[in-house]
Amino acid sequence: MSIDDEIAAWVERNGHGTVESSKSLGSSDWASFRQVIVSKPPSPATSFFVKTSSRSAKEMFEGEALGLQAMYECSGDGDCVLRIPKVFNWGDASSGRGSFLIMEYLKFGGSSGQKSLGQAMAQLHLSAPSSKAGNPGGKFGFPVDNTIGGTPQPNPWTDGGSTEDWVGFFRDHRIGHQLDLAGDQSMIRQWKKDIAPRLGALFDGVEIRPSILHGDLWSGNIGSADGKPSIFDPASYWGHHEAEWGMSWCANFGSDFWEGYRSLIPKDPGFNDRKPLYDAYHQLNHYNLFGGFYKSQAARQLDQVEQILDDKGA
Repeated sequence: MSIDDEIAAWVERNGHGTVESSKSLGSSDWASFRQVIVSKPPSPATSFFVKTSSRSAKEMFEGEALGLQAMYECSGDGDCVLRIPKVFNWGDASSGRGSFLIMEYLKFGGSSGQKSLGQAMAQLHLSAPSSKAGNPGGKFGFPVDNTIGGTPQPNPWTDGGSTEDWVGFFRDHRIGHQLDLAGDQSMIRQWKKDIAPRLGALFDGVEIRPSILHGDLWSGNIGSADGKPSIFDPASYWGHHEAEWGMSWCANFGSDFWEGYRSLIPKDPGFNDRKPLYDAYHQLNHYNLFGGFYKSQAARQLDQVEQILDDKGA
């Protein structure tokens, strides 16, 4: 049975009528995309957006599906909410050749405005962990490891949901992990000797609770659908809400965005001191993906973190 046949069988089996058309929407290096129109689409969908791949669902789609589901559950109610595509199904083809992800098709267009996006992101970050959102224990981490770009992203659950737990998680499973992949011994020595043992000083006086994060929020993963802001293609996990802005150098957030966000989540003391730490994670990831000048960018961010810790007398 082909994946097309597999999808058609799923549509009929779940009471969505029959497949009326399947339109290719292009492909990437690792997946193909299509819009599938059915005779009885489920609410809120009007049709399905389907991703297919020659690789396994666990490798390709499980992390994305669970990330979208978590954000969907935490997207909130009211006027300023995120339009997250609803996930309907994902899995391996019964033939053993390839996998698929079936979600709601969103028609992107127009603009919902930067302020609305900021308010909607704040509502996402304020949503409490829950079983429905995949975090019954209120901890940092995620139910599965996933990827950020093509880089593996480990997400083991922490023991608890305290600031101390977060510091350990980000130290070991974010910066430490990316440095190990990069293999630069000078930066690894700097991290282990001069930064990691003092990292907690950047979080003095701040109480951190787990927030669901998109995890890879840049302009290419942001849009507008049905007049509401939308984010997609996540690398989600539960973390400190400030870590969301580690890609803001590639997101063009303006003053209206921050006005909307800060109307619900004020800036915590030390935000500017922690910013280079969170930027460094994504600069290191970009180096591991693309090489080039991102290595020197990451090194500058870590130098800045070390200097801030020195200035604090940590």
